[in-house]
Amino acid sequence: MNTDQYTQIMMRDNGRQQFRFCATDLPALRSWQQTLRKTLRETLGIHSIASRCHTTPRTERLEAVTLDDHIREDWRIESEPGIVIPFYLLRPLGPSETRPLVITPHGHGRNHRHTYAGAIPNDPEVIDGERDIARQAVREGYIAIAPQARAFGDSRSDKNQKNNSVSSCAEWQHRSLMFGRTLIGERVWDTIKLIDFALTNEMIDPQHIMLTGNSGGGTTSLFTAAIDKRVTSAVPSCYFCTFADSIGAMEHCACNYIPGILNLAEMSDIAGLIAPRPLLIVAGLHDPIFPIHAVRSSFKKLKDIYTLAGVPNNCQLHIGQGGHRYYKEPVWSFAKELFNSTTLTNIDK
Repeated sequence: MNTDQYTQIMMRDNGRQQFRFCATDLPALRSWQQTLRKTLRETLGIHSIASRCHTTPRTERLEAVTLDDHIREDWRIESEPGIVIPFYLLRPLGPSETRPLVITPHGHGRNHRHTYAGAIPNDPEVIDGERDIARQAVREGYIAIAPQARAFGDSRSDKNQKNNSVSSCAEWQHRSLMFGRTLIGERVWDTIKLIDFALTNEMIDPQHIMLTGNSGGGTTSLFTAAIDKRVTSAVPSCYFCTFADSIGAMEHCACNYIPGILNLAEMSDIAGLIAPRPLLIVAGLHDPIFPIHAVRSSFKKLKDIYTLAGVPNNCQLHIGQGGHRYYKEPVWSFAKELFNSTTLTNIDK
C-alpha cells in the first residue's frame, strides 16, 4: 500500500463529515454555521492562542515613506506575547476621508509582504503574477494592510535564514501541533489582531473590510473570513477547491494541513461560514495544485449554501485563463461594486 492508496482507503471509509452542510431552512443554516464556526476555532487552536492573550496588542510604527501617490508605513504588532508580526500599512495621498480596508495576506513568495506592498522594483512575482495586491488596493483608493505571515522573513528558523529558504512552514507547523495549535490558526489569529488594530483608525470604514490574497494568502483570507464576521467580504485566489482533490491528493506545504479537518467538513463548508457576506472565488484554469474540476464541484456546493441564505449572487466564481497566480481585474471590479468607490478619491492609474 502506498500513500495514494492509503488516502483512497481513508476517503472511502471516513464516511460523512460531521458538519457537512445539509440544512434545509434558514434557522438550520444559522445553527449549522454557529456550531461549525465554534468547532473550527477549536480545531485551528484559536482558543489555545486566545488563552495567552489578555491585553491589547502593542503596536509600533517604524517608518513612513511618502511615495508618488500613497504613504507606505512599516509597522509591528505583538499579536500574542512574544510574537511580533511586521506589516505595511498603505494609504492614499489626498483627503483624510473614511475608506474601505483591504488586508492582503501573502502566500509562498520569497519577498512576501514586500511584494504585496509593491516595495520590490521589477519584482518578477508582480510582473508574472500581479501579486502587488496591497499596492493595487491603494491605487483604487482604499487603505491596505500587507502583513508578513508567520514562518516567513525574520520569523524563519535560524537554519532557514542562513540557507535563505523561502519559509520555515514545516518546522513551525510541526512545533505548533505539539501545543494544540495549527499554523493556519495562528495566521488567522494574527489577521484578527490586525483587524482590531485597524478599527482603532478613524479613517477605516468598519462596514467595508475585505480580505484577499493568493495561494497561502487565499487560505488565510478564507479561514479568517469564516471565523471573524467583521470581515465584510473576501476574495481568496487560487486556493478554494476541495481538500480531497488538492492537499489530500498531492504534495503541498505543511502549513495547509489541519488535524481532523476531513472528519469535520470539506472546504465548501468552511467557505459557507462566510455566507451571506459577499465572496468572490478566483481560480486559475490551469492551476496544477488546485484542480479546476474540483474548484467547480466545490463551488456548486458553496452556491447551494448562499442560495439557502437568500443571496445566491453574493457568491461568485471567476476563472482566470492561466495557472497558479493572482488575477487582479475581477477583484477590483468586485470591490468597486461593494464599496461604491465612486464616492472615494481614486488614484489615477
